[in-house]
Formats: sequence, C-alpha cells, structure tokens
Amino acid sequence: MSPANHPAPDADDTRRFAESAAELRAALDRLGPEHLRAVRRLADAVLAAWRGGGKLLLCGNGGSAADAQHLAAELVGRYLRERPGWAAMALTVNTSALTAIANDYGYEAVFARQVEALGRPGDVLLVISTSGNSANCVAAVVAARAGGLAVHGFLGGDGGRLLSLVDAAFVAPSFVTPRVQELHIHMGHLLCRLLEDAWAPEGPA
Repeated sequence: MSPANHPAPDADDTRRFAESAAELRAALDRLGPEHLRAVRRLADAVLAAWRGGGKLLLCGNGGSAADAQHLAAELVGRYLRERPGWAAMALTVNTSALTAIANDYGYEAVFARQVEALGRPGDVLLVISTSGNSANCVAAVVAARAGGLAVHGFLGGDGGRLLSLVDAAFVAPSFVTPRVQELHIHMGHLLCRLLEDAWAPEGPA
C-alpha cells in the first residue's frame, strides 16, 4: 500500500499522540538546576577517571541496557566533535558473559561480576534504572564500592533503593517509565556534550 493510500490517523491516534507529547513536555519542564548539577558531577567524575587512565562502565536492563550501549557508543565513537575515542564500556553487550554469569551465579550477579573483573579503583560506574530498584544494579553498586569505583545513577521516580547508594544521581522527574527513559537519553546526551566541551587536543581537560 502506498503512503497515499494509508488511512489518516483517527481520533484515538490523535489523542494518544497529544497525550504522549504533553507528558514529555511536562517532564522536560520539570528539569531544573539540581538535575544539571547531578550530570555535571558525573561528567567531572568521568573526566577525572579518564585523566587517570580509567574508564566509564555502564549498566541497566531492557531500555536502560540500550541507553547504556547508546551512551558508550557516543563516547567511544563521537557525539558531535572530532576527537579521540574515550574509554567507556556497557556491561550489557557480551551475551556469553551475561548468560554464563546468570547461569552460574544468578541474574542479580550479571553486572556485579563484570564490575569485579573489569573495574579498577578510580573508574566510574553509571547504573541506569527507571525504578531505582533493579537488583542487579544494586549488586553492581555494592561491587563497585568494594572495588574503589565512583558510582553514579540515572534513576526515575523517587530514586528507589539506588538513590542512597550512589555518589550522585540524576533522578528523572517522572514516574512514567517511557518518560523516564526519554529524559535519561536527553540528559545522557547532555553528559556527552559536557564531556566533549571539556576536550582539549591532548585529552580531556
């Protein structure tokens, strides 16, 4: 069927579209200086890690796993500026490691075990959880603390269990999962912008 023959959106389609757009606009309007401060703290921690030869580790489940991979790709590749690739790794991409760890130790350990193996003192772990209660992210934070990593969060709602466990967190001002995810990637892109704006020819400023 050609585009010209597709039926026009009906009243329900139009309503759903308007509601979704209105929810997102309202969530964006609730962003304030405290949210910027949280992302600025994360940017400063990542820059310090890179200056010391360290890296950023990211993890999350479902859509948050996609966000972890998305942000790692922006940093290893590029966001807007030409510059060297930076050390960032999503803990969600090695399916053999994920399934082996889940099989042997349980799903709650899939990120913690990788943090133990790959994290070093001075590295940064970013946990992404729309609820703030993901058990495997909580376990990853515990492992990161034991390993001397800085720990930050991209959370939602009231911040959940993770809010009190991390050094700082951007808590998306919404309890609606799709809106939280949209705010996470919006502020994740801001993180990339802050990091690239700190770039100098010799490395992160």
